[in-house]
Amino acid sequence: MVKHQPLQVYEKQIFVSFVTGIYGCRWKRYQRSQDNSSRWECIWFFILCSSFLLLLFWSYFWLVAQNDFNEFNWSVYNRSGEWRDETIPILASTTVGFSYITFLLILALFHISLGQQLNLYWVHKIGVLATLLTTISGVVSVDDIWGDEWDILLVSLQSTAPFLHIGALATVTAISWLVAGYVVRRNRNNFQVMVLLIYIIILLSLYLAPLTFTCPCIMDRHSLKPRPDIIGRRGAPMLAPENTVVSFNRALQHGASSLEADVTISVDGVPFLMRDRTLRRTTDVSKVFPARQFEDASFFNWTEIRSLNAGQWFLESDPYWTLETLTARDRGRISNQTVCSLVEMLRLAARANSSALLNIHRPPAEHPRSRSWFMDTLWAVQKAGISQKRVRTVTWTPDTDRGRVRGLQQTTNEKLSVEEIRKRGITSLTLHYSKASNKDIKEYLANNVTVTVYPVNEPWLYSILWCSGVPSVSSDAPQVLRKSQNAYNFIWITSDLVSLAIVTGIFCFQNYHMIRWRISGMQNCNPEQIMLSAVARRSSQDVNIMKEKLIFSGATPFPPELNNGLSSTEELSLCPENGCERYSHGGLRH
Repeated sequence: MVKHQPLQVYEKQIFVSFVTGIYGCRWKRYQRSQDNSSRWECIWFFILCSSFLLLLFWSYFWLVAQNDFNEFNWSVYNRSGEWRDETIPILASTTVGFSYITFLLILALFHISLGQQLNLYWVHKIGVLATLLTTISGVVSVDDIWGDEWDILLVSLQSTAPFLHIGALATVTAISWLVAGYVVRRNRNNFQVMVLLIYIIILLSLYLAPLTFTCPCIMDRHSLKPRPDIIGRRGAPMLAPENTVVSFNRALQHGASSLEADVTISVDGVPFLMRDRTLRRTTDVSKVFPARQFEDASFFNWTEIRSLNAGQWFLESDPYWTLETLTARDRGRISNQTVCSLVEMLRLAARANSSALLNIHRPPAEHPRSRSWFMDTLWAVQKAGISQKRVRTVTWTPDTDRGRVRGLQQTTNEKLSVEEIRKRGITSLTLHYSKASNKDIKEYLANNVTVTVYPVNEPWLYSILWCSGVPSVSSDAPQVLRKSQNAYNFIWITSDLVSLAIVTGIFCFQNYHMIRWRISGMQNCNPEQIMLSAVARRSSQDVNIMKEKLIFSGATPFPPELNNGLSSTEELSLCPENGCERYSHGGLRH
């Protein structure tokens, strides 16, 4: 009578099956392999890592570019003639692509830690390639449409560098487990030594990176200058239609100390507020005057302009996704807004005891008021009853006209030298944040030149400019800047010490674990290790077709296919190292 007794049943490795199944569609045990990855699969892993880094850069760009989303949509509108929020599809596709690539990269790292081959499924290869090409095309398109926006990356690092440093340090510290496992648990070779050296160089670079930061906010809080004044740029355009009375009122309610507006001169000499060249985007001119909807706004008379609705477009398009925050009363007021005249805005500023910043659009040469436009503006200032000292105008041109409006403070949006500013009689500058360096701001302020920076719609940018000493900023979102970041708690040294302790501990643990394993051997041996030890010189294909259960019997100690090549006196080691029992044809011995 032959008694059959199952020796052991394979344990289900659910986590390994999940990782290899999703990454390479290898759900079965025999489909997996612990052989070294092929060169082709290593290339795909490199492509995956490159896609992740590019998407990380792309995501960070759009994260900090939120400050200028309105400018981006306006640039697209000037090209296409249609107003829509173009950032939504970009942000949605970026989020999906970054999540997908990050998930695949995590699975790939798990493969490395588990010793599995990096066999990426062909569907994922197509997805990775499509995501990479889409991101590259997006970068090229933004460079063509919005090339100046790349400057925000360097500006944002003045605020985000400490936090990026901590994030990078945490990531590199976590990777130390994989590096230690790769270097310690295998026989040393030149490539492993090179990997270790590269990792140490990167780690030391991160430890010393804070020494290269030039954040203006690395300063004593007591040396901070007064909080910059906030200028409502076209009012509060995220809460109400831009350049309307209700928009300016909302800006004042949210703490704006000054109002900024875009001024256009009508054909009959009335200054009114309009940013665009035409009336199509912010009025219903396409319904009231369909034949003239593409005509320059300055060629309409004031009666025609006043007949247009300037608020309904805001309710219909919801350009900033803020309608949910408005009450029914607010929506009713917005729906009845008309185009605002310069006199109305200045009277509102005078009642609120605030100042005004005017960006005046000079009419075309064929315009009836092309020679008297500055006098029309000056007449409106005088009619509003506001002090001329509280009104700043941006770039009166030509320079020969400056002497005729000496009562108004004159400013320019050009970055000029101090000598040129004095020569032209300019008292202040209005600069884009990318052109207002910390050094330039200090030089201007030291020479009594007021600097206003625009557009400032995010707290981090407001904080940087506060630390730089800027006296005022122009913002589309004064309601956001009420609460800003005014202090930083840098923990760089602490982070470096914690990282160094963790990395050292991981390498020590990996070495201790390896030494202990070699000395004591493995105490628990399973049949899979028996078979792999017996057929160590066989091909991986023979190993992969092994049955899910191994049964030894007295009549047939080993399967016939494994007896080939073994003599009756040969022993089969249960474990790859010493310290475990051994089976032989003569019986079991220790």
